[in-house]
Amino acid sequence: MSSTGPGDKSVPVLKDLTIDNITENVVRINSQCSDPRLKYIMEQLVSHLHDFARETRLSFDEWMAGIQFLTQVGQICTDVRQEFILLSDIVGLSLLVDSIDHPKPSHSTEGTVLGPFHTHDAPADQNGFSISADPNGDPLLVLCTVKSTSGEPIEDVKVDIWETDSHGKYDVQYDDRGSKADGRAVIHSDKEGVFWFNAIVPVPYPIPHDGPVGKLLTRLGRHCWRPSHMHFMFEKEGFDHLVTALYIRGSDYETSDAVFGVKESLIVGLDTVTPEQAEQYNVKAGTKLLTYDFVLVTDEETKQLRHEEAVKAMKSLGREQGMTIINGVPVPDVD
Repeated sequence: MSSTGPGDKSVPVLKDLTIDNITENVVRINSQCSDPRLKYIMEQLVSHLHDFARETRLSFDEWMAGIQFLTQVGQICTDVRQEFILLSDIVGLSLLVDSIDHPKPSHSTEGTVLGPFHTHDAPADQNGFSISADPNGDPLLVLCTVKSTSGEPIEDVKVDIWETDSHGKYDVQYDDRGSKADGRAVIHSDKEGVFWFNAIVPVPYPIPHDGPVGKLLTRLGRHCWRPSHMHFMFEKEGFDHLVTALYIRGSDYETSDAVFGVKESLIVGLDTVTPEQAEQYNVKAGTKLLTYDFVLVTDEETKQLRHEEAVKAMKSLGREQGMTIINGVPVPDVD
C-alpha cells in the first residue's frame, strides 16, 4: 500500500507509530533507496539504534545530552585536530573497522589506528633523513625492510612516518608550528626494500583531553594516555594500503592504550647500534636502534581474504541466504 507524495513519488504508508513498530516504519521508508548497500547499512543502523534506545530505556534528557556532545565534537574539529577520529578511536571503532576492511594473513604486518595527527605536508627526503629537530630527544636509528608475503623485497614503497617530540606533542599541537613540519617525513624503500632514518625514542603522551572526548574519558574513569610509539603508513601500487605503528616494549600504558591501538605483533624492543652500524649510518656510538621487517599484502590477497571473512561473518549471523558479497562487503540480493 502506498500514498502519493511530493512530485507524485510513491511512498509507503506509515502505520500508527508506537514504540514497537517505529523501527519497521523507518526501515520501510528507507527501503525506497536505490543503492542496495546503503539501504542495508541504514536498515541495520536504524535497527541497532532503536534496539539500543529500547533496551536502555533512553530518556529524552540523555538523548539531548548525546546530541549536544556530538555537536561539541564537531565544533572543535579543525584541519589539524579531528575530534571525531579521536572519538572513534576511544570507543574502539577505528581499530575494528580497520581490521574488517584490511584483514591480514598471519605472517603479514598488522594495521592499527591512524590517529588524529597525520598530515599531508611531511617533507619528502632520502634514506638517512633526520625527522626530528628536537635536541632534547634520545637519538634513535630506525632501520627497517619492506617485503611481500613471499619474502621478496619491495622497492619504492612510499613510507609516511610521524612521531611526537620528547615532550609528547606532535608538531601540529604547537600554535607557532606554521607550515614547517617536524617529527614526520616521507621516504621510499630502496631496491633491497630497506628504508632507514634518524629520529628520537618515542615517549608516552596524552591524547587531546581538553575537549568533549577528554571530558567523556573523565566521566568514564579512564586515562587519556598512549604508550610510546611511532606511526608508519605504506603505499605502493598493487599492495593493500597499510596504516600501522610500532610500540616500544615496556612503555607505560602498553596494556591500557586509550585508543586500543596496541597489538602484540607491533610491540618491539630497542637495541643499541653496533660500532659497525654507527660507522655505516653515521650515528654516534650508543645510539638506540629500532629494527623491524614490515610485510605488505597485495591487493588481490586482501580482496580474497576480505571476501572469505565477509562470508564467514554472514554465516555466523545466519544471514548468508539472500546476501551477495560484493567487493568484500555484504549486499542484499535484489529481486
